[in-house]
Amino acid sequence: MPALRILLVEDSADDAELLAIELADAGIEASWLRVDREATLQAALVEGGYDLVVSDLGLPGFDGVEALQRVRAAAPGVPFVFCSGAPVESLTAEAALMAGADAYVCKDALARMPPTIRALLQRTGSPCPA
Repeated sequence: MPALRILLVEDSADDAELLAIELADAGIEASWLRVDREATLQAALVEGGYDLVVSDLGLPGFDGVEALQRVRAAAPGVPFVFCSGAPVESLTAEAALMAGADAYVCKDALARMPPTIRALLQRTGSPCPA
């Protein structure tokens, strides 16, 4: 089974590495493309073929909600997860889900990401490489 193709909208290389380690430790095989600007996000969406999008909320020059809107316009069936360390997590999580994200995982609780991804892929009928 091919690796899960993840589009990661994240400006922190360190946070991206922590997420990759968490998924690898959980047995999820993934290939990544990390983008941190609106233009590179748009180029990635034109390329397409992603199984999942994971996005931070706060990004330089644009925000995660804008990223969500672009993903929904270009690839409406692709699961979208916010992963953020923004303050006031409960309010941020509620707003993110109301904006149309499929899930929200706090960066302080990355252990929740593998089961979240598995549940989303199961719900959409996509296999999860493990």
